[in-house]
Amino acid sequence: MATVLIVDGANVVGSRPDGWWKDRAGAARRLHEGLVVADVPQDEVVLVLEGAAKGGVRAGRDGHLRTVHASRDGDSAIVAESRAALERGDRVTVVTADRMLQARVQGLGAMALSPSWLLDLLG
Repeated sequence: MATVLIVDGANVVGSRPDGWWKDRAGAARRLHEGLVVADVPQDEVVLVLEGAAKGGVRAGRDGHLRTVHASRDGDSAIVAESRAALERGDRVTVVTADRMLQARVQGLGAMALSPSWLLDLLG
């Protein structure tokens, strides 16, 4: 059984008022760069990006980090990624402050953590 951390990119980036709204692609790239080198306890990290943020990071794998470009909205992609990992028998943790999304993934059997947990880990 693997452990998977699924990151709501828009929600994590949006949790810090650092001017991300002026450069969504750049903010996504900085988050990606931090996740590539992060020492997270999970086996795999999945970064889900949507909208303009997709322009900052190509979709695909970079070591233990896999970036997913949401075809519609990020929440649907996060739910789909969570469901697929849980069906494989993986343990899933989703990082988001979106309470509706937290409830959806917890209903599937995933755990939810706040962006502050991840941002503290990234330093």
